[in-house]
Amino acid sequence: MASKASESILSAKRVVIDEIKEKIQSAQSIVLMSYQGLTAAQDTELRAKLREAGVEYKVLKNRLVRIALNELGYTEFDHDLEGPTAVAFGHTDAVAPAKILCEYTAKFGKIAVKSGMVDHVAIDANGVKELAELPSKEVLVAKVLGMLQAPITGFVRVLNGTIGGLAIALKAIADKQEA
Repeated sequence: MASKASESILSAKRVVIDEIKEKIQSAQSIVLMSYQGLTAAQDTELRAKLREAGVEYKVLKNRLVRIALNELGYTEFDHDLEGPTAVAFGHTDAVAPAKILCEYTAKFGKIAVKSGMVDHVAIDANGVKELAELPSKEVLVAKVLGMLQAPITGFVRVLNGTIGGLAIALKAIADKQEA
């Protein structure tokens, strides 16, 4: 009877590990953080901000996260999976989890970013902070489009200037012939 109970527990843990692995593989980025010291109101505010940005935020057992990461070949996070740890999964925007968690680290002063991963490449806490300082995807796209548009706009201005100059010269010639 005891073996059936332990098999059930192992089966349930395997399901959780597989879910964590799936979240890691599908995420554009993840951030590991210490959340110790947050009040319930602060935690609720943080979770709401993350949810609004499309970031999945979970408090998971360190051992299960470690097993999932190790099975995927990531052993560099083992030292960060000590003490209370939460994981933020960025599925739609790689910068959002880092940006929000770093913002709230500064705001509350009680939580700390431990490490993270972007496009399945491990980064340390400083890397997460640098990631947080990047502009959002929309801003970067707008900048690229602006850079692409600038030469075209300049070319159109040159053409307009040349055509305008030609029109003025033709008008001057026409005025001279009339006089």
